[in-house]
Amino acid sequence: MIRLDWLRALGTALAVALLVYAGLGLYGHLAQSLAAPLALVSLDGDLLASDAASRAAEVLHRPASDAKGHAEENKAAQDALVTALKVSPIRPALWLALGALKARSGEPATPALKVSYLTGSVPVEVAFSRVQTVTSTSAATDEEIRLFATSDIRAALASRSRFEAPLVAAYVQATPAGKSLMLEATQATDPAFNATLRRY
Repeated sequence: MIRLDWLRALGTALAVALLVYAGLGLYGHLAQSLAAPLALVSLDGDLLASDAASRAAEVLHRPASDAKGHAEENKAAQDALVTALKVSPIRPALWLALGALKARSGEPATPALKVSYLTGSVPVEVAFSRVQTVTSTSAATDEEIRLFATSDIRAALASRSRFEAPLVAAYVQATPAGKSLMLEATQATDPAFNATLRRY
C-alpha cells in the first residue's frame, strides 16, 4: 500500500513537471512569435535592436530559397535595422549588420560601415565580422575605413589562436583592395602572419 502511494505521488510529480515544462515551452514560443509585431510599434531601443539583429542574422546566415524571397527578406531586415537605429543610434553592431545587408543586396555599404566605426568599440568577434565585410566590399577602397579596419585586424590578431584561420579565409575571399588592406595592416605589426597571407 505504501509502495502504491509512493508510485502515485511520483507519477503526479512527473505529470506536474511535464506540464510546467510544456507550459514554459509554449510561453517561449508565444513570446518569440509576438516579439516581432511588438517591436514594430515599440519605442524601446533594446527590443527594436534585438528584433532587428535577429532578422539581419537570419538573412545573413540562412540563404533564402529564391532570389526574390532573399531580396524581400533583406529589405525587411534593413527596414527593421533602420527603425531600431532611429530610436537608438549608438549601436555599432547594428550599423555593421546594415552595411553587410546593403553589400549583400548590391547597395553601397561604406556609409553604414563608417558609422559602425564611429559609434563605439565592439567585442573582437564583431571586429572580425567587420573585417570580413570591409575586405569583401568596395568599402576597402575608402581611406578612412582602411584606417579604422586596421585596428580591427590588430584586435583579431591579438587573439591569434582563435582568429588566425578565419583571417586567412577572409583574405582569400577579399577583393584586391581588401587583400591590400590586410597586407598593409599586418606588415608592421605581425610580419609572420603577413608572410602567411602572402602565400595565398
